[in-house]
Amino acid sequence: MPQPRPAAVANSLELLPSCSSRAHLEEAASPIRAREKWSRSVEFVLSGVGFAVGLGNIWRFPYLCYKNGGGAFLIPYFICLVTGGVPIFFLEVGVGQFMSEGGITAWNICPIFKGIGYGTTVICFFLNIYYIVILAWAMHYFFNSFTSDLPWATCGNWWNTPTCFQHGDNSSMSSESPNNASQGGVTEVVSNLQRKDAVIEYWENKVLGISTGMDDVGGMQWELAGTLFLSWLLVYFCIWKGIKSSGKVVYFTATFPYVMLTVLLIRGVLLDGAEEGILFYLKPDMSKLQEAQVWIDAGTQIFFSYAIALGCMTALGSYNEFNNNFVRDCILISSINSCTSLYSGFATFSVLGFMAKEQGVPIETVAESGPGLAFIAYPKAITQMKWAPLWSVLFFFMILLMGLDSQFVGVEGFITAVVDLYPSTLRKGFNREIFIAIVSAGSFIMGLSMVTNGGMYVFQLFDYYAASGMVLLWYCFFESIAIGYFYGANNFYEDIALMIGYRIYPWLKYCWLCFTPLVTMGILIFSLASHHPLTYNRTYVYPNWAIAIGWTMALVPMLTIPIYFVWHLATRPGATLSQKWQAAITPIISRPDTTTKAAEESIAPA
Repeated sequence: MPQPRPAAVANSLELLPSCSSRAHLEEAASPIRAREKWSRSVEFVLSGVGFAVGLGNIWRFPYLCYKNGGGAFLIPYFICLVTGGVPIFFLEVGVGQFMSEGGITAWNICPIFKGIGYGTTVICFFLNIYYIVILAWAMHYFFNSFTSDLPWATCGNWWNTPTCFQHGDNSSMSSESPNNASQGGVTEVVSNLQRKDAVIEYWENKVLGISTGMDDVGGMQWELAGTLFLSWLLVYFCIWKGIKSSGKVVYFTATFPYVMLTVLLIRGVLLDGAEEGILFYLKPDMSKLQEAQVWIDAGTQIFFSYAIALGCMTALGSYNEFNNNFVRDCILISSINSCTSLYSGFATFSVLGFMAKEQGVPIETVAESGPGLAFIAYPKAITQMKWAPLWSVLFFFMILLMGLDSQFVGVEGFITAVVDLYPSTLRKGFNREIFIAIVSAGSFIMGLSMVTNGGMYVFQLFDYYAASGMVLLWYCFFESIAIGYFYGANNFYEDIALMIGYRIYPWLKYCWLCFTPLVTMGILIFSLASHHPLTYNRTYVYPNWAIAIGWTMALVPMLTIPIYFVWHLATRPGATLSQKWQAAITPIISRPDTTTKAAEESIAPA
């Protein structure tokens, strides 16, 4: 049911002075700080790349590619990309730029669906709490790489057990641990026990100090608490001055990881076994396309890697000038994002191929996804290289930069949404800086639960439920429905033309109306049908009370949409349901920045 743009809205677009921005109007009317804009369009592009291109490109896409048929996986990947991921990506940036508002108030474009804005802001808040813990882990490894011998390469440390073994250690069943030395220096012969890699013991015993489960919180891992604090300090000073500071930081944080990735790729392809690893990564298996799980993995990877349904892309778009050609920018960001996923796969599997050949095992036994790749598999491979500390420093520096720009853009997205909701309070004086400090401090305190001995279980609970593929698919479905059917796909196409000066081809319109809702809801239904209880390392099963907390984190933002929908409709003025409905779907648009009759007449055809 596309709605014609109300006359009041259309008139307001024409009556505003030409080329007068909202920032100028606010500045003249009140002491409230003017809303910022990007200094250059390239800052938006770099920020978009920095947020969308993250650790998932490094540790999730390559694994899914090999697991789901190698090169054949690219077929469902690109189908889901052009029908689901890219249309929502364009939609969020376009709404942000047109409304010049953050993730909540931008949905005044379709007020009855403003619950989308509130819900995505909640998801973004959850994401910011747990994602930065990865930076704390990476910072720990980075600092401990400045040594002649990497500490995770050997046994015989206080965190090792009698079952520890290291690369090149073929003395099958005996080792000595510090615990044995403290008991009179007697060497125990460990027999018939499962041996454990030194790299895994460093990760589990030294870094995580992992406990037995969710109900065993244990003590604080003080080194991780320190690196978590340093990570939040970095994030705060990246964004405390708004896009004036973050827009400059991304020149380095969004580009230098590609230098590091290229260096690691060159090193990787020169290793013995690299060719086998790359062939394993890309070897097509067309039979996999018949499996529903392959399509589910392709769809969820798209929505993860494009960082949509979080309100952050809307926030980034809101800082664009009204006439910025965001279509060109989005095409560039999308291309860089997907190409980075492919590119990083070569770097990852060249190293895994080398690792498999060194150990004489199949590649699938060393290929991992998630933190296991960054903090177990890759560090283990590095220990087998010459100049291991150098490669370790470079690798974890890259991880830090890729995680840092994703994190501070995520925090900026949350801050922007709340500040735009209360501009008269939070844009005055130093209120914004103080608010960022409060949010950072509060998030740090909540994140401390993830750097205890039981912290990994808390982290995985957040990762599995709070910002899961299921939640993101739910929001992508409703975003396309809201714009396609309630605001009107044709209306939004005209808004895009008003902003960029020409009409684009109607593919995105068809996606918002048909393909995107079908793809997102289809994948969501299949995901729920194949849903499995959360486990850790396939052995620890989460207790029911923890699962209940997880589902609460997922359902609270998901239910925001229908609850707000009903509340907003019920509270609209009008004597009849029809009058209330009309009031509920009427856009609340205060202005575009440059909207004149002449601008509308100058729009070029597609």
